[in-house]
Amino acid sequence: MWFSKNKNKKASIPQSPLTSPAEEPKQKVVIKLKTSLQQNIKTIQEALGKSSDIVTREIRIGKQGNIKAGILYTDGLTDTASLQNFILETLMLDLNKIDLQEKASPEQNLISVLKDVALTVGEIKEITSLEVIITSLLSGDTILLIDGYSQVLVISNKKWAERAVSEPTAQTVVRGPQEGFNENLRVNTALIRRRIKDPNLRIESKEIGMRTKTNIAIVYIQDIANEKIVEEVRLRLDRIDIDGVLGGGNLEGLIQDSTYSPFPTIFNSERPDVVASELLEGRIAIVVDGTPFVLVVPALFVQFFQSPEDYNQRTIIGSLVRFLRFIAFGISLLAPAVYIAITTFHQAMLPPALLISLAAQREGVPFPAFIEVLIMEVTFEILREAGIRMPRSIGSAMSIVGAFVIGTAAVEAGLVSAMMVIVVSITAITSFVPASYEIAISVRIIRFVFIALAATFGIFGIVIGLIGLVLHLCSLRSFGVPYMSPLAPFNISDQKDTFIVLPIWKMTTRPHLIGKKNMVKQQDSASAKPAPPKK
Repeated sequence: MWFSKNKNKKASIPQSPLTSPAEEPKQKVVIKLKTSLQQNIKTIQEALGKSSDIVTREIRIGKQGNIKAGILYTDGLTDTASLQNFILETLMLDLNKIDLQEKASPEQNLISVLKDVALTVGEIKEITSLEVIITSLLSGDTILLIDGYSQVLVISNKKWAERAVSEPTAQTVVRGPQEGFNENLRVNTALIRRRIKDPNLRIESKEIGMRTKTNIAIVYIQDIANEKIVEEVRLRLDRIDIDGVLGGGNLEGLIQDSTYSPFPTIFNSERPDVVASELLEGRIAIVVDGTPFVLVVPALFVQFFQSPEDYNQRTIIGSLVRFLRFIAFGISLLAPAVYIAITTFHQAMLPPALLISLAAQREGVPFPAFIEVLIMEVTFEILREAGIRMPRSIGSAMSIVGAFVIGTAAVEAGLVSAMMVIVVSITAITSFVPASYEIAISVRIIRFVFIALAATFGIFGIVIGLIGLVLHLCSLRSFGVPYMSPLAPFNISDQKDTFIVLPIWKMTTRPHLIGKKNMVKQQDSASAKPAPPKK
């Protein structure tokens, strides 16, 4: 029931780009080809506006070239070597002494003979719909037309320039696999399949976008994933009615639960090992062609603080690093606000020596602490964005030198105090500690809200902000799963991988609200525990 209640909340799913459930599906007009080869080639060329990258070639096949045929392919998306060696050579040389029409029978026409007997290419489909033919042609397939037949053979021999499997750039680790996804959907699914050699691993393909027809794949393990969540993923994807989806970020905006929340409700990763581990916990992965980041649902708040390196290190080290991420999250969120509240409203909380030192630093500063923080925070955000957009070779150097020079000059000019530079620097450094870039962006936004509350109400404003933040987090859902689980609702068995990391032999069960279908990961944890040495 926990899932069905959330499923009925229409406000949780963005409606603007999606078709309403009450609307009837659009009726597509299926256009079929004729039996004339010339007319079919002309129809396809006119449908594509006679584009220069569509290559057309008419050939003759069969005994003494008595059968007219046509081949169409897209230059740059088709493997021309395969076209030459396995298609043209077979049709024009190997079949020049065979009477193909004699081999055809009422039960098996010439098109079927070519598909079943002659062509030596892996995947061949017999198509009659013009829309499907054009989509296949623009996807890199080769189209074979025969004069006198309205059926067309779509031969799969795609090949285009692509980036090789390389080291992840956004989610790096010291110890662990050093390969990441690339922009090819089939390569990405192969990287997942390589790690999970389970016949229950399901990969469902879909096309999203009326014009881009972007290929996506839904990946899950059938006997682990919750079927209700899998069905919800299918439903949200099927309801998308848009011209094009150009990446995982576009798709995330169309299917996420809460559009206006600063916190992400869909996890993404460019690491195959991370996605494989999420699948083993019962989650569903969405692979989008053209992007190296794979979406994973449902997502939890604690999931954005987990790193694959936590499980590749010893338990104590992994737990310490995990706990440090949560501490860094709190510092980056509250440090400027606490500084403003104490220096503006609650000076009595400071020791006398520290209070005198801060008063001496602020003696020549013409602005209140609130304005100081805004000046330094906005300046640092500008430097951060400039460093990202600039060429990689000089971006990092510019950010470091710019921050150092501007901070030093601002203190010497008396615009800000030295303590303010220290607070903003610590805040900036700790904002990079969380394992996920998305949660760091969320902190950057919410930090300004806490700064305004602290400047207005002091410590009381910070407490009010924390209460509102907790209420907001507890109200979020990700595909029906509470965003703050296993903290709210609290589940003691799932705390083994929340703030700390327990040994792998103690992680015997999957997350309670995600892997409900098959909870047990290890049958006997005692047998996996390291045995003590014999005396």
